[in-house]
Amino acid sequence: MVKPDRDQILTLPDGTVLTKDMEVVTYTARGLEPYRGFHVFMRAVEEIIRRRPNCHIVITGGDEVRYGKKLPEGLSHREKMLKEVPIDEKRVHFMGLVPYDVHLKTLQVSSAHVYLTVPFVLSWSMIEAMAAGCVIVGSATPPVKEVIEDGRNGLLVDFFSPAQIADRVDEVLGHPGRMARLGKAARDDIVRNYSVKDKLAEYERLWKSPVISS
Repeated sequence: MVKPDRDQILTLPDGTVLTKDMEVVTYTARGLEPYRGFHVFMRAVEEIIRRRPNCHIVITGGDEVRYGKKLPEGLSHREKMLKEVPIDEKRVHFMGLVPYDVHLKTLQVSSAHVYLTVPFVLSWSMIEAMAAGCVIVGSATPPVKEVIEDGRNGLLVDFFSPAQIADRVDEVLGHPGRMARLGKAARDDIVRNYSVKDKLAEYERLWKSPVISS
């Protein structure tokens, strides 16, 4: 179900139509919050859109705080960052929480998918982005490094460095042919190591294995 589709199109709420042939940077999180590096990503966005005049940024996720603390002033982290970071509203698109089919279309038109997280549970969205053949620009934090090897199936950056994120995204957008191998390797890894059929069989073996008491 989650796979590349070069013919996919994504129509945004404002009528903008995005395709795989365009420069599309994607970011996904259930909640747009610091645990998932949203504040750092937004500072990188300012630089990305300055460097890439034809690039669109598509951000999916809600304003609710899922893991960290809410802001004391009652603002969402999205509202706070929009007060601090100037953006081009015609090229930076906040989608909110979207239906699953829209989520998949977003990944399928992505040129570079940015995934950031503090050392915490890895998001299923990153695994799906890899399955969709996205070129991942991910934070060099423990959960990401379990599945992304820098330069082989994705690119790793310092979680706290908007400049590094912008540099790597710029590199991906500037060399789409050369970078495509990273997306292919990412998908190959997911198909080989994370297929539902194989993993369910492993869980079943665990359930049926004898319990060893200490």
